[in-house]
Amino acid sequence: MGVHTFLAEIWYLLLGFILILYVITDGFDLGIGLLVLLERDESRRTGMMAGISGVWDANETWLVLFGGALFGAFPVVYAITLHALYIPVSAMLFGLIMRGIAFEYRVHAHNKRSWTLAFGGGSLIVALAQGYMLGGVIAGLPVEGGEFAGGMWSWLGLFSTVVAVGVAAGYALLGGTFLIIKTEGELQESSRRRSRHAAWIMLAAAAYVTIATPLAYHYIAQRWFSVPHVFLLAMLPLAALVAWVRLMQTLGRGNEYAPFIWSACIFIVSFVGLAVSLYPYLVPPVISLAEAASSSITLVFMLAGIGMLLPVMLVYNGFQYLVFRGKIFQAQSGLDRAAGIPDGDAAPLADSGEH
Repeated sequence: MGVHTFLAEIWYLLLGFILILYVITDGFDLGIGLLVLLERDESRRTGMMAGISGVWDANETWLVLFGGALFGAFPVVYAITLHALYIPVSAMLFGLIMRGIAFEYRVHAHNKRSWTLAFGGGSLIVALAQGYMLGGVIAGLPVEGGEFAGGMWSWLGLFSTVVAVGVAAGYALLGGTFLIIKTEGELQESSRRRSRHAAWIMLAAAAYVTIATPLAYHYIAQRWFSVPHVFLLAMLPLAALVAWVRLMQTLGRGNEYAPFIWSACIFIVSFVGLAVSLYPYLVPPVISLAEAASSSITLVFMLAGIGMLLPVMLVYNGFQYLVFRGKIFQAQSGLDRAAGIPDGDAAPLADSGEH
């Protein structure tokens, strides 16, 4: 293995690490946005959004870091995917802006329902757009001469649609299990129930993708069923299924932290399976890591930069979760006034002293 290939693989691992951090952290607040659309009571909506009020915007910094790192380390991949996925990428950015504006404006608005729907709608757009982007990449983008050679709707199809539904359901699962940690009472029970529904939808989508992928895409079938890859890859769906079963068990037992942990495990195992299946391609099945990577000097320079930046981001994000740990409140707080509820008229969502 040459130095250039080694550096490219280091960046492959780093990008995967950054991406899974984004998917789990921003995934649960996108999921809460999806669940807000299913909740009719405005005070409960306020409680749901309060659960992410201190962390939601910082979670998106991982997406910014991922985009910048991809541009610097693999500019060819950045150019091809941005061209091929222009519509879902634009939709994702629009959804992120939409939900950010709605979250901030809702606190001061008299008509909170419209801003709540805007927040939930933006979350839905982002979740589906990311699912379509993932489905389009797995399906394979038409590339000729190192440039995208397909049409503007090449990413759209039954396969990518099922992936998009599965991603949205997975985010709703993360959001629901996070609310189980942050709430008590009726809101916690409804979050537990919605988490079960989301888990079943995600399982159905995952089963379809697992069966359809090797049948439709030869390069993945060759990777999955060749020795020795078949032994490793066969363990990953089994591990994901075990995590799903444990998730459902902990939801039934009334655990608070375990459902979120098992939900995150499902995402991590699925992500590892995807990374192993696509390796060594970044634009499957035509552009490999070494072909797409920047020069070795650039990769080393960027490693030095991210070596200083990544620990700071990890400490900062960890600190914010430490500060905003505990249950959320409604009674005698600004959350009631934001929802238009007079002080003293609402019951607390929780009795914890931390908020």
